[in-house]
Formats: sequence, structure tokens, C-alpha cells
Amino acid sequence: MFRFESSIFLYLLILIPILFVIRLLNIRQRRKKLRKFGDPSLLKELMPDVSLFRSEVKFWLAMGALALLIVMLARPQMGTKISHEKRNGIETIITLDISNSMLAEDVVPSRLDKSKMLVENMVDHFTNDKIGLIVFAGDAFVQLPITSDYVSAKMFMQSIDPSLIATQGTDIAQAITMAMNSFTQDDKVGRAIIVITDGEDHEGGSLEAAQAAKKKGMRVFVLGVGDTKGAPIPSGDGGYMTDNAGQTVMSALNEDMCRQIAQAGGGAYIHVDNTNVAQNKLNDELTKLQKGDITSTIYSEYDEQFQAFGILALLLLIIEICVFESKNRLLKNVRLFKKREQVERMIVTLFMLMSWTIAYSQTDRQSIRQGNRLYHQQEFAKSEVEYRKAISNNPNNAQAIYNLGCALMAQQKDSAAVVQFQNAGKMEKGKFRKAKSFHNIGFICQRHQMYGEAIEAYKEALRNNPSDHETRYNLALCKRQQKNQPQQQQQKKDQDKNSKDKQQQDKQQQDKNQNQQPPKDQMSKENAEQLLNAAIQEEKATQQRMKKAMQQPRSKKLQKNW
Repeated sequence: MFRFESSIFLYLLILIPILFVIRLLNIRQRRKKLRKFGDPSLLKELMPDVSLFRSEVKFWLAMGALALLIVMLARPQMGTKISHEKRNGIETIITLDISNSMLAEDVVPSRLDKSKMLVENMVDHFTNDKIGLIVFAGDAFVQLPITSDYVSAKMFMQSIDPSLIATQGTDIAQAITMAMNSFTQDDKVGRAIIVITDGEDHEGGSLEAAQAAKKKGMRVFVLGVGDTKGAPIPSGDGGYMTDNAGQTVMSALNEDMCRQIAQAGGGAYIHVDNTNVAQNKLNDELTKLQKGDITSTIYSEYDEQFQAFGILALLLLIIEICVFESKNRLLKNVRLFKKREQVERMIVTLFMLMSWTIAYSQTDRQSIRQGNRLYHQQEFAKSEVEYRKAISNNPNNAQAIYNLGCALMAQQKDSAAVVQFQNAGKMEKGKFRKAKSFHNIGFICQRHQMYGEAIEAYKEALRNNPSDHETRYNLALCKRQQKNQPQQQQQKKDQDKNSKDKQQQDKQQQDKNQNQQPPKDQMSKENAEQLLNAAIQEEKATQQRMKKAMQQPRSKKLQKNW
């Protein structure tokens, strides 16, 4: 789709017909003056180098440049695609918990950031699917209506923060109910509700909501983020949140609640930790859903296109300057160029085609330059959008693919970044850039303790650039870490085993102490009967003493009331 942001400037195009009329009047007046000197045919023979065609070409080149400059002022924009397409896919509504407990850092970098990265990686695997986004805490609202615009979905993910909802808590039921009402009316497609939470349901009713979704043909998947042992919640000022008693608040993953919700919704429960296992399991579950034809409306951003018109205007002005009004004497005696006016028309046409080609080639380069500026400003999500636009214009641009990998790696989308670096390494012809691609692959694998893959990537980088000392150092470090990895894993297993044994011994000791020391308020049946009989006998004796005292004569002496 094409549009003008400031279309009011297009009214200036009326200057072109006005100038054309002025030129016709000028030509007519000049011919009248020439007739006063003599016969026009005789004057033409007296001026053999004068070309009327050249003056016409110069005029229309100038008018073309003027028209392009006016179009530039109107700010032409292109790139927004509004189309209705039929696709084969599923519909997915993601409900993301943004309560304060999601700020806990038992999952790196935090529960919320890990959830956002997981959603973005999931979107990267979508092709013909629709996605919607709902955020919830004590309340819930739709962050992104269901759409096929994956670029917008990623941009909305960057703005998610617990401050979006003032009411704290975790109302999973409201989020699921809202998700049920956010799907389209098409019943032929598979529909999934993905709940990403730590399972601290403070409101209740989540099981009933999941069952209602299952009855409507929607499957509820629950991604439990966090550790069951619990972790403190950062307060934002370097400390941790505390309760009214001044104790540090510990937030733990409630896996039992998550499993119950997933079971009630006919889906699956997936635990999210610091690995990519949850991502792979979720992709496998979504591929099992029924896929049908869905109608999608795709929206993308408007891009400024005045640069191309500016380049064309500049080229037209250069051509206008290079074209002289007199004929070229060098081509006069060449048989091929005796019809000079036709040749000049061909030259002008070629210049026009070259200018259009140069302007079109600037599209992907412009997106790369814009992405580089955003990348240096640490706007990694926006730079990713620009690099993807450059790749859509030129899929074989290795530089754009490599830069996209860098933007993804900066956002910790490691799996998607590795794919882009691999593609860049295959397409890139220069050994230096190819070595950088494989170096980044090795760095990502090393960060995830995949030392075997990292070693192979570093070796490939050194084959292309043997003088890279950083790659050589990382290769040696990976070999040492790979050698020590089995020993470290065994130590960790021994520590976990010792910890479990100690916990089990402590529990057994507590149970033993409880069995040896019964509660003080417990007594046998015989003791209880003895105490009851003693109380009855004492009550009878008291009644007899009171009866005997009442039968004795009373004294008439009154005591003085002091």
C-alpha cells in the first residue's frame, strides 16, 4: 500500500502544466521573431547544430525533477500491507502473568523476562498462525488482539511490565475467561490458550474456567515458571519485598495448581527452567492441534520512501545538465548514429532505467542502516524489525542476515540467532565475516554449556580467520571446560544426594520425637474415668456439708457495717 503523509503539497504539481503553457507561448513568440529574419527552412540550414529535440528533452527532464521534488515534500510512504489472506494454521492466545512474583530471579534473568523470551521464540516458529496476548495480575486486559502480524506482537512484548496493572494478585480464571472470548468465530481451526504463570492463584475459579474452555474446544496449556523451592522478589531498589512483619517474601512455583489447570483444560503442563526444553515441548504440543483455513488481516509499518524520489530527482538534474542544446559533432559522420535524435532518446531512456534501478537497490541498504543506528542505541527489538525488512527486500543479503543474528543474540533469543548466523555463514563469501558468524555460534553454545558444538564452531571460525586470538582462547577454554564437565556434574549430583539424605534424616528424627513425646493434653481412658469419679464424690460431699449448715440455728447478733 502506498500513501502520502502530507498530501497537501501535491497541489504544487499544478505548476508543471502552467510552466508547459508558458513554454508553448515562448516557443510561439520565438517562431514569430524568426519569421521576421527569413524563411524557416533556410534558417534551419544556416543553423545545422541547433536541435529542437534536445531543448524538449532538457525541459521535460527539469519538469520531471520538479515533480519528484514536490512528491518528496508530500512524504511518500510505502510498506504497509493491508491484505486479507487465507492461511492454514491455528489460533493461540497467550495469557502472561505480570504480577510482582514474576520478578523473582530463580530463572535467569527473571521469570518475566524468561517468559517474554519464550513467547518471542515461539512466534519465530509461527508461519500461518494467529496470535493474541493477554496480561493479567489481580486484573486482566487484552494487550494485543488476535492477529497474524508477528512483528507487532514482538514489539508489544517489549512494553510488558508489572506496572501495567495496578491491582496485584494472580487471577488466572479471569485471564482464561477473557482468552475464551478473544478467539475468532471460526470453529475449524485449532485453538490454544497458553497460561504462563508461577501458579500462585489468589482468586480461585481457575479450574472451572479451564473446564469451560475445554468444553468449547479450546485446549489450555500451562507453563510454570520458577523454582518450587522459592525465591525472593526484588523490590527495585536493590533489596527484596517484605511482608507486614518485616520478613522477606518468598515466592515458589505451585506446580500442583499448574498441573490441575492443564488437566482440567485438556492440555499439558510444562515446567520452564533455564534450558530450552520447555520451548521444544510447547512447539511439539502446538503442532498436534488441528489446522484449518483462517482469514488473516496483516498490518505492518509505514516506511518513508522520499529517499528514492530524491535520488531520481538528482539524477534527472545531472542528465539535464549533461544534455547540450547543440548536436554532438563527434557522432556526425558515424553511420550508426546518423539519426542522432533517436540515439539521444535511447540514451535518455537508459539513464532513466539506471536511476530507477539504483533507487530500488537502496531499499534494503536503507533498512540496514536504520537497523544499525537502532542497534547502537540498544534498541535491539526495533533493529530486528529493520533487519527483517531488509531481508524481505533482499533474501540473499548476508550482511542483513548476520546483523539480524546479532540483534537476536542481544535479546537472548539464542536459538533463533544461531539459525541466522548459520545462514549468514553459508551465504557470506568473505572469510572474515564468515569467521565472525561461526565465532558467535560458538559463543552462544559455550554460554549454554554445549561445549562440543562450541568447539566445532570455533574451529570453523579459525579455518576462515586463523589470526583471531579471541576465538583461539575461547576454543582452549571450551576444551578445558568440556574435560571438567563430567567431574562437575558428578559433584553436583553428590551434593544433591547428600542434601536429600540429610533432609530425609531430619524428617525421620522429627517423626521419632513426635512418637516418643505425645501431646500433654492426651490421657488414657482409665485416667479419665478416675478423674470423673473423684469429681462426682467431691460434689456429693460439698452438697452434704451445705445441707448440714442450713439446719443449724442462726445467730441473732448483727455485725456492724463499717
